[in-house]
Amino acid sequence: MPANTLSEADLRRKLAIYYVADPEQTDRDILTVVDEAIAGGATSVQLRTKHTGGRDMFNLAIAMVRRCQEKDVLFFVNDRVDIGIACGADGVHVGARDLPLPATRALTGDTMLIGYSPVDASDAASAGARGADYVGLGPVFGTQSKDDAQPDLGLLLLSQQVAAAGIPSVGIGGISIANAGSVIRAGVDGVAVISAIQGAEDPRRATESLALTVNLALIER
Repeated sequence: MPANTLSEADLRRKLAIYYVADPEQTDRDILTVVDEAIAGGATSVQLRTKHTGGRDMFNLAIAMVRRCQEKDVLFFVNDRVDIGIACGADGVHVGARDLPLPATRALTGDTMLIGYSPVDASDAASAGARGADYVGLGPVFGTQSKDDAQPDLGLLLLSQQVAAAGIPSVGIGGISIANAGSVIRAGVDGVAVISAIQGAEDPRRATESLALTVNLALIER
C-alpha cells in the first residue's frame, strides 16, 4: 500500500516517535541503533546525513527501509529526494533551502509522503497547499545537531505554528525524555529526536521511555 494512502489519523500516529538516524553523529553502528530504536517503539525513522556520498547513503537507505518495512515503521530520507525514490522509502523530508515542495511532489508523485521544515508560521501555513503531508517544527529548545538551525521556537511559538500548519506535525530540536511531554502538549503529533536515542547508553530503553512519555501526554491532552 502506498505510504500516503494512510489516513491523516494514521499518519499522526505514525509520527509519534520519530527517530532521525544520523551516522555522522555517533560512533556506533547506525543500523544497530536503528534496530534498537525500532525494538523500543520508534514509529518513524529518517536517514539524515550531510556528508555521506550518494552511493553509501543509498546503501544505508536500502538497509534501513528493509528494517522499517518488516516492522511497519515509516521510513524517510532527508534532503535527497532521488535516494528516497530509488530506495523505495515511504517518504522524503525537505527544508526551505532544498528542492521546493511542488518540485518535490512532481518527482515523488502521489505514492510518497513529504515532510517539510518551515522557517516561520507563514511558511508552515502554506506547506500543505504546496505539497507537504506533515511539517517538522523547530528547533523547539535549540539543537547541537544542526549548524544552520534557526533560533529556538519555545513552546508558545511551537503551538502557534502547529495551528498555522493545520496538517500533521512533529517537534524537533533539543527534545529529551524530560521535556517531550510538554512538546506534545503544545499540539504536535510526535517528537523527532537524534541524541535522545542514539546518544543514550541503551537506545532501546531510551526509546521505550520516550514512547511512554509521548503516549501518556497524547492521552492526557
